[in-house]
Amino acid sequence: MQRIGKIASVGAVAVAAAFSLTACGGDDTAAQPSGTPSAPAAPSSSAAAAGAQTKGRECTADDIKTTGTFGQAPTITIPDDCDPPKKLITKDLVAGTGNGAKAGQELSMNYTLVTWSDKKKLDSSFDRGEPFSLHLGAGEVIPGWDQGLVGIKQGGRRLLIIPPDLGYGQGGNGIAPNETLVFVTDAVTVPNDKS
Repeated sequence: MQRIGKIASVGAVAVAAAFSLTACGGDDTAAQPSGTPSAPAAPSSSAAAAGAQTKGRECTADDIKTTGTFGQAPTITIPDDCDPPKKLITKDLVAGTGNGAKAGQELSMNYTLVTWSDKKKLDSSFDRGEPFSLHLGAGEVIPGWDQGLVGIKQGGRRLLIIPPDLGYGQGGNGIAPNETLVFVTDAVTVPNDKS
């Protein structure tokens, strides 16, 4: 199990779920595959897994509504009129400043996680008042985080829509099988690497 999964207790199951998620690529559409995926391959959407009817189109980052600004606990609203995307989607909601995060750097992040299938908040570091630290690209979190946080700048807020194959796949850590995960992440600390 990945680093976040080591956190125990009922309240920490959601923490484990959130933090085990690997970061996604840094562009506003689809992320590039990471060379070290750690989540098993799985069907592409929770809707397909649940046998739900498709809506006829995949959601985009612009379909997901968020409130709040950097440092404030966000709300995340997932629409009912589109299907979860099959690829990793990232979108900068607040640009941030300085250098973009690179693999190997230690980041400190705040986040809120909403699960696609039930559209409910599963976890939030904002609620605990304590950011989460990770080494980007080291496999400490789910592939969606390792890929999706590349390029985020300190003070930046990024939306991550993570398909099951870059999240928990068949499930675990309190996450339903083939669940799509929606995060709003705040980069509290990104090293100012001049290289």
